[in-house]
Amino acid sequence: MASQVLVALALSLVGGFSTSLGALLVILSGAPNLKMLGLLQGFAAGLMLSISFLDLAHNAINSIGFLKGNLWFFAGVILFAFVTHFVPEPTLAPGSDINRKKDEDDGGKDVMKKHRRQVLFSGIITAIGISLHNFPEGMAVFLGSIKGLRVGLNLALAIALHNIPEGVAVALPVYFATQSKWQAFKLATLSGFAEPLGVIIVAYLFPSSLSPEILEGLLGSVGGVMAFLTLHEMLPLAFDYAGPKHAVKVVFLGMACMSASLYFLEMSLPKDLSL
Repeated sequence: MASQVLVALALSLVGGFSTSLGALLVILSGAPNLKMLGLLQGFAAGLMLSISFLDLAHNAINSIGFLKGNLWFFAGVILFAFVTHFVPEPTLAPGSDINRKKDEDDGGKDVMKKHRRQVLFSGIITAIGISLHNFPEGMAVFLGSIKGLRVGLNLALAIALHNIPEGVAVALPVYFATQSKWQAFKLATLSGFAEPLGVIIVAYLFPSSLSPEILEGLLGSVGGVMAFLTLHEMLPLAFDYAGPKHAVKVVFLGMACMSASLYFLEMSLPKDLSL
């Protein structure tokens, strides 16, 4: 169990630090390329959909039956819908709007300071919201790692790609408000650490050994969580930033890549790790 926790922690750190990568994009380029972020979101959405329906939900139904598998899956959907209802994930404001506001004469330094405080506050709220979203993602990586390295690795990859735009969403307003690259990078990185924190907490809450039926059911719920996250948050952003035609193409590209990775990992990993 200890080795599984360490593997899950390492995988969640990859996802957590990907928010730092998003912050670096802001620091190095100022305003991010929203179309590229949209394509990235679409690709990650394809990865997520493939994992959710073709791997996690599929395995749960095969292992514990159609009814129980669906009940666990939709329990995950309802759970994450409840979370997003009370903690909606903030959207990324277009960089051009922020840069325009930065250059505008707002009528004096006092007005500009007030505007910067408002933007900084929005950045802090964004960081809190993303942290709350990253926490269950860490739990998902932990449960996937218990199932096997293949599942944990694929979940961590998809979540890491999803977290890059989240890092941009945190760093962009903070950098504008404080003019500090370090503050923007620090806050975005801290918001990503909620993911490994989720691994640590759930590792102590769950018993050292779970029955196969409960584990498959929980992974089915993880599939529901990932499916809701994809359809509710990732796909709309991909459509807004990259356009529907490009977004749909990269979604199917992501699904194809994940299906290929599922096959090759299944063939290459030892059976005790890939089950």
